[in-house]
Amino acid sequence: MGPLLVLGVVVMSAAYADEASFSADDVARGEQVYQAGCAACHGANLLGGPGGPALRGGAFQAKWSAQGAALLKYVHETMPPGASGSLGDADYRDVTAYLLNANGVMATAKPGDPAAAAAPAKAAPPPSEHARQPRPTQPLDRIAQETLIRRRAVLDRMRPVTDAMLRDPAEGDWLNWRRTYDGQGFSSLAQIDRRNVGGLRPAWAYQLAPGTNEITPLVHDGVMYVASSGRLEALDAATGDYLWHYARPGLNGLVRNLAIYDNLVYLAAETSVVALDMKTGAVVWDKLIAPADRGIRFGSGPIAAKGKIFQGMGYCVAKGQPGGCFIVALDARTGEEAWRFDTIARPGAPGGDTWNDTPLENRFGSSVWLAGSYDPGLDLLYFGTGQTYNIGALIRDGKRAPGLYTNSTLALRPDTGELVWHYQHVAGDVWDLDWAFERTLADLTVDGKPRRTVTTAGKLGIFDTLDAATGKYLFSIDSGVQTMVSGIDPVTGAKTIDPALVPEFDKSRRFCPSALGGRNWPATAYNPKTRVLYVPLNETCTDMFWRETHIGGPLSLVEPDRLVGRVQAIDLAGRRTRWTRRERAPQASAILATAGGLIFEGSRDRWFRASDDRTGKVLWRTRLDSAPSAFPITYSVGGVQYVAVAAGGGGSTDALVGQTTPEIVTPVGGTTLWVFRLPERN
Repeated sequence: MGPLLVLGVVVMSAAYADEASFSADDVARGEQVYQAGCAACHGANLLGGPGGPALRGGAFQAKWSAQGAALLKYVHETMPPGASGSLGDADYRDVTAYLLNANGVMATAKPGDPAAAAAPAKAAPPPSEHARQPRPTQPLDRIAQETLIRRRAVLDRMRPVTDAMLRDPAEGDWLNWRRTYDGQGFSSLAQIDRRNVGGLRPAWAYQLAPGTNEITPLVHDGVMYVASSGRLEALDAATGDYLWHYARPGLNGLVRNLAIYDNLVYLAAETSVVALDMKTGAVVWDKLIAPADRGIRFGSGPIAAKGKIFQGMGYCVAKGQPGGCFIVALDARTGEEAWRFDTIARPGAPGGDTWNDTPLENRFGSSVWLAGSYDPGLDLLYFGTGQTYNIGALIRDGKRAPGLYTNSTLALRPDTGELVWHYQHVAGDVWDLDWAFERTLADLTVDGKPRRTVTTAGKLGIFDTLDAATGKYLFSIDSGVQTMVSGIDPVTGAKTIDPALVPEFDKSRRFCPSALGGRNWPATAYNPKTRVLYVPLNETCTDMFWRETHIGGPLSLVEPDRLVGRVQAIDLAGRRTRWTRRERAPQASAILATAGGLIFEGSRDRWFRASDDRTGKVLWRTRLDSAPSAFPITYSVGGVQYVAVAAGGGGSTDALVGQTTPEIVTPVGGTTLWVFRLPERN
């Protein structure tokens, strides 16, 4: 028997109830499962995302609303990609209930349940849980009082973070996403070095809120700030002791970094930026940047400079955000918007004629997936952008329009948002090969002249180096994971695409890398002393097809039994590869470089490693409870150097790249912050 239609709402028939009935509690639990493990691909609001289609609306309802049991079977057998069946049976039932309920299928009484739900179930939003200190239920004894006094003293010792501190952080602090404004991911700490790194051991660990996370902690004056799924924790960086937390209600997805400035710490959540008192967690301001019901949201957090907070928008993949993404500047103390820069050129404005006369409402993408960099000497912000998801706006009769400012480096004035220069790394991208990753600033000698440079690579793994002041192209280095670009103009850097890979609608082409990229969000690290850039890569290919408005295709390996993960050391001064190390497991983490002659990184098989930066030889490794899909950092407190990395909660990239190595299954559920140090000396 099919479903009944009552007042426009699909209701499961009695004959079907034994297979697929569910309660409001099931729906609430299912929403938690979805946000933790599915939202990174399909979107926090079920409207689709970079890794999966929409799971709400007419198409989904037509296929699944009357097929609850079949939907449960399908989800169990195919999700998550590369790790099907890895959730518990109850989790699969609950997430299926959540999907059905979101599409109008009403909650019902389960067999034996005395009360039936009279209306569609709706999960209550999580409560706001801001707590400055633990709230005792009885009078504190002496030990408790002394403990809380000690913790308060840790907070009270913190100094306001000044512009001077952000320009040149204290050696033991980690104040920016990549520690310093220049995006280098390098620390001058050297207590842990090649000789003693084998003695690293866990110092402490802390369970974070579960969810899709690729986390970078901040550390200032002995206090660590770390966020997961909208919950920001302040911890004693030496001991892991809890100091305070702030939990934002709602569906808070992936946030890769925080910012700190003056006496505030800044969290990006959904489409709002929140400023919290860094000593108490009290909300100082909460600024909505864009409506939260359009399917757009942040993929990274902000950076702070010159009294402003700079935040880029992501996920501009559908008609919920016509005209594409943007970068916004907020007053650091009040949250008031100072300026907004649109990352897709407007009709009639410079670059607006590069979209085949496509109306603005049909121009999408140019998402800002990662935080920017800043050069105080040049007074320029550098942000990267992604491609468009509506390829029909770019390709006509086999010819591709550039589509500014997709796949570009943007150099902006922080005071005004003025575009000083831009450089488009690949014009007319209809292959989903974003150039949206970190911009690394460095001092290099190019053609015998000292230059301030900015270097970045897109998914192709080709590194372009530009003059940071003017955007002039200087040189490129190909890491060797791509088969698409057959030539690079030595003067302009323009890429020549292999003619065999120019797309034709309804036909597939095989090329490398896949849309996951050789490069993706895991950031590089650069040692300014040796001028070597350390790069995390994955070797994947795809058989991609093109439709009028979208692209797609399965992942594949370059060849059977391939080693997928790769770490590569590229000498930017010598423009050559120093060494390459390959692993079977895909790379999961960003890279951290230190003055101790080490790099730290990890892979999807849960190994976290320290290697000799001269050779790539692994000197120490430890097995974590889950994949380290995050940004490792190092810091010091009281003369002791620590290394920290979060494990678990990987986003869509982690889930999708798992298809290449089906024998590697990562645990699901929790997210743990791991902190390591050398043994104490007796």
